[in-house]
Amino acid sequence: MPDRPKVAVVIPCYRVREKIVDVVDSVLGTVDFVIAVDDCCPEKSGEFLRQVHAEPKVTIVFHEQNQGVGGAMITGFKTALDLGADIVVKMDGDGQMEARHLPRLIAPLVARKADFAKGNRFYDLRALRQMPLVRRFGNFGLTLLSKAASGFWHLSDPTNGYFAVRANALKLLNFHLLAPRYFFEISLLIQLNVIRAIALDVPIPAKYADENSSLSPWRALVTFPSKLAGGLFHRIWWRYFIYDINIVTVFLITGGFLFFGGGAFGAWRWSHNWLYGREQSAGTVAVAMLPMILGFQMLLQAVVLDMMDKPDAPISDVLDAGD
Repeated sequence: MPDRPKVAVVIPCYRVREKIVDVVDSVLGTVDFVIAVDDCCPEKSGEFLRQVHAEPKVTIVFHEQNQGVGGAMITGFKTALDLGADIVVKMDGDGQMEARHLPRLIAPLVARKADFAKGNRFYDLRALRQMPLVRRFGNFGLTLLSKAASGFWHLSDPTNGYFAVRANALKLLNFHLLAPRYFFEISLLIQLNVIRAIALDVPIPAKYADENSSLSPWRALVTFPSKLAGGLFHRIWWRYFIYDINIVTVFLITGGFLFFGGGAFGAWRWSHNWLYGREQSAGTVAVAMLPMILGFQMLLQAVVLDMMDKPDAPISDVLDAGD
């Protein structure tokens, strides 16, 4: 990455006709490229922006079918890489994410301290009070599960969509594994952890005015747990069974075998004795419980080691050194 990196801002456009021009204007003086992705917007936000703006910095891409925020960002990522951007920033088109915070957001990437930086609204208690109560509790509820799924135990506010990523790290991602819709931000964190990228939280308050969130808290409650579980297993498989095999792998295999094996044995003995009206002996209980306890301790140790496992340097710097 050069001393003065080229920065591209990607703005997914869906029902943001009234605010998209102001959002684009707010970043034009700060970045090198602005990429607006009209995700088959019924308000034709992209066409409206094209009529208003003749600025060469602005690139407008149109989707013939709605692909969700993740689909729009994948298109934006590819466009930014084609334009030669060194850092790619995501901003929403509804005006929640203020351009004045953008230099702070990309500062760790420019200083080569991280591959990925994400806004965190939870640092600012005054701004946090402005967050709608339902959204506040929803974010807090998702945080712990998202930490486990993504492996970034030090990050909070996982659904915050104001983030920046270095191009070299972006090139390592499997775009087809990113979620196309509301789970996009968390799926991106999972993929970044798989490639051992360094990620940081940056304190950035968000504005909450008259916009309505398109993500229903009830929909998130129903759909996110299964997606988080799938993301966790995907990350564990790639991190500790494909890309690397280490002591975490040993603890996961041994602990899983002991815990679930002991549980299966105990369930079989309980059902057998219940069927024939027999009482459980102390020895049977011990034989079932002992491996479960040992297995649980090993799985817990695997979690602790996973929390401690952090790369020494940004993966982007490693790739820069090889160019």
